[in-house]
Amino acid sequence: MTSQQKKIRKMLADKDGILLAHFYVRPEVQEIADVLGDSLVLAQSAASSDAKVIVFAGVHFMAQSAAMLSPQKTILLPRVDAGCPLADMADAASVRKMRMEEPDAVFMSYVNSTAEVKAESDICCTSSNALKIINTLPPGKKVVMLPDGNLARHVVSVTGRQIIAWEGCCPVHQALTVEDVEACKRKYPQAPFAAHPECRQDVLALADLVGSTSAIIRFAHETKANEIIIGTEEGILAELQKHNPGKTFIPASPALVCIDMKKITLDDIERSLDTMQPVITVPRDIALAAKKALDRMLEVS
Repeated sequence: MTSQQKKIRKMLADKDGILLAHFYVRPEVQEIADVLGDSLVLAQSAASSDAKVIVFAGVHFMAQSAAMLSPQKTILLPRVDAGCPLADMADAASVRKMRMEEPDAVFMSYVNSTAEVKAESDICCTSSNALKIINTLPPGKKVVMLPDGNLARHVVSVTGRQIIAWEGCCPVHQALTVEDVEACKRKYPQAPFAAHPECRQDVLALADLVGSTSAIIRFAHETKANEIIIGTEEGILAELQKHNPGKTFIPASPALVCIDMKKITLDDIERSLDTMQPVITVPRDIALAAKKALDRMLEVS
């Protein structure tokens, strides 16, 4: 641990704080996190933690969720410009309009959405629990899944449910092509391919495993293969290599890098703890409505 990492850990202890970090953030930030996980684990941790201060190393919608789940805590996001292009592909006004067009549908929002969109939704999901959540909904009910169309289409392919897919996508996962994967498979013919459900359907059709970051980590640990092709953001490689030193992990494309997830540095975290800024808050009316959708998800997760 570097001197700066030690300093940050001491600052967290002094302020009764914890650091929550997503698998996609910088490795040096992952190394000192109290909780390192996917969106579901981080949401659960924010809701259950006794800490007074939560520093979020991730992107804006994650910090918003923490603020809504733990309104009595101080939620710090060291870089407020760490956003999510996928979350920006749905807005509250558009959701309200579709609700008028589909008055009998259940609106299920991916956690990769803004607080305002969650407030217009009935329930939330993550890539880890989307299949579980959909199976808790009445079988005959039409479902609108937003904002990730690829995740929605994956859920349809597995469950056969009647789902209207919102036409949003994660630009990083969407950039992964069949040609990229086939090139990797030619180079590593024995390597299984693990892909995130935010990828295109034709890419997922080539996968040996389709799953969240947590599912990919489990698969990497359990498979007998020594080489695994990874179809998600490259930040996950640090965790994979840490726990599987004898295996080789091959990014399916060099383009699998989320600039927003990489924005938060150790300098940013230190500055944020020093100044106790920027604090993430959500207007009370929006927070109360959005929290209902988040709570419904957590109740069955």
